Amino acid sequence: MVVIGGGQGMEATSCGALLRELQQIWTEVGESEGEKNKVLSEIERECLEVYRRKVDDANRTRVQLHQSVATKQAEVASLIATLGEHKPYLKKDKSVVPLREQLAAVVPVLEKLKGEKDERVKQFSDIRSQIEKIRSELSEFNNHGNSANSLIVDENDLSTSKLNNYQAELQTLQKEKSDRLHRVLEYVNEVHSLCGVLGIDFGKTLNGIHPSLHQNGLEQSTNISNTTLEGLASTISNLKAERKSRIDKMRETMESLCQLWKLMDSTAEEKRQFNKVMSILISPEEGITSPGVLSQETIEKMEAEVERLTKLKASRLKEIFMKKRSELEEICKNAHIEPDASTAPEETNAMIDSGIIDPSELLANIESQILRAKEESLSRKDIMDRINKWITACDEEAWLQEYNQDSKRYSSGRGAHINLKRAEKARILVTKIPAMVDNLINRTFAWENARNKPFLYDGGRLVSVLEEYRLNREQKEEEKRRYRDQKKLESILLKEKEAIFGSKPSPKRAISLIRSSNGYRSSGNSNGLMTPNPRRSSLGGATPELLTPRSCSGRYNRYFGDSRRLSATQLNFGDDSLSTFTSISGSEPESPSLG
Repeated sequence: MVVIGGGQGMEATSCGALLRELQQIWTEVGESEGEKNKVLSEIERECLEVYRRKVDDANRTRVQLHQSVATKQAEVASLIATLGEHKPYLKKDKSVVPLREQLAAVVPVLEKLKGEKDERVKQFSDIRSQIEKIRSELSEFNNHGNSANSLIVDENDLSTSKLNNYQAELQTLQKEKSDRLHRVLEYVNEVHSLCGVLGIDFGKTLNGIHPSLHQNGLEQSTNISNTTLEGLASTISNLKAERKSRIDKMRETMESLCQLWKLMDSTAEEKRQFNKVMSILISPEEGITSPGVLSQETIEKMEAEVERLTKLKASRLKEIFMKKRSELEEICKNAHIEPDASTAPEETNAMIDSGIIDPSELLANIESQILRAKEESLSRKDIMDRINKWITACDEEAWLQEYNQDSKRYSSGRGAHINLKRAEKARILVTKIPAMVDNLINRTFAWENARNKPFLYDGGRLVSVLEEYRLNREQKEEEKRRYRDQKKLESILLKEKEAIFGSKPSPKRAISLIRSSNGYRSSGNSNGLMTPNPRRSSLGGATPELLTPRSCSGRYNRYFGDSRRLSATQLNFGDDSLSTFTSISGSEPESPSLG
């Protein structure tokens, strides 16, 4: 019989006490030995069953702990492999470690790895969603929302290397997106600038390419696909072609407008409204950025102005040509040259009425004549100045002749000293006339040789007038010398007569007779002084009966043929009287001092 209560402590004591109490009871009752053994056998069997149950429970607990530890260690190993970690999370101990301690050690590691996995899955999900979103933006259609909903992350491979690959791919896509956004922005800005210059609706133009370019909402981002970029590039090309077409059209219209302004002699006020357009059209195409300057409205406005001026052109052309002709005639008059007869008013009016010639050609013709006349006038200026000096000298010579014939010129009346000073200057100037004429002839010949054409003065050749004047002056000088010789002879004869007859005529009577024979009449003032007005001579009178001397102009006949010859008869050479020769030679009595 197995003795119960072999254990120590309170349990063993309790079992032994109970057994002793049971035996005491049996003794008092008088239980048989067989019955006692039977009861003890049952007690022993029941104790074994209780121990067996406890052992089984302990075995099950041990197995469960083994399984838990193994499972968690396997999960740790799987998570380490999934995350691509290489550092050891569990320490291997050669000594025997209770299962509960092993389980307590592996649980925190497992929880940590699970947290890292969740974080890694979130990172993968975020990166993949960004990648899919950018891919969707770069594709032809914006459907990244649906792609994000169907995105599945492979949780079997959450390694750092794979994450780095996704990040590199994301950076590449982000760079491409940034580049495309930059290109789209440049294209959109260029489209905006071109639409502004051309006066075209910017929003409508962008909507025709892709609505997202003009109206961006929270649910729709800017489309940056290849189709959008190609659409923007094509639109820009079309807008540039339209810009070039409008610039060419506006330049043609502006050219017509400028011609009409020139023909119509338009005022600055009429041109002011197109000053901005004119200044812009001379710029290169890329430099034209002012809003609306190439709009269809501006073109229509210019065309309307051209049409308006075209209607007014015929009515104002005659007035303009008359003004230009007057300008030409004024220049020719001042330069003493003949204006071209091809632009005479009757000729231009007839051509304008008939329409056989373009008015712009007529205007260009008369303007070229004005320009040539100005150039001709400028080239003649030096000779014209000398002609004026020569004519002034001739006027002074004529005045001096009349002054010398005044018998009261030396009186002490009012203004006499002024006339005396003028007479002195006139005598000096008269002595320079031959040199003036010679110098003028030489300069005129030089001018004609340089330009291979004659120098005409009011339609006649100047050299002919000058040579005729010089010839007449030489003839007068010769007559003066003969007169002096005659006077000397008369003086000798008079002395001989006086020696024979002893009589002498009165000087005053002789002078009076001489002046009476000359027909001179004094027209002095109240003081008896005479101040004749200068007589300006003209070179316009032609005298065919006088020919140019061969000595001066024979070698120039090849230029002129039978051209007209001018006369110098209107230039004052003086009378045939004594006063003429005395004024030239300076042989009149010496002027008294004015004190």
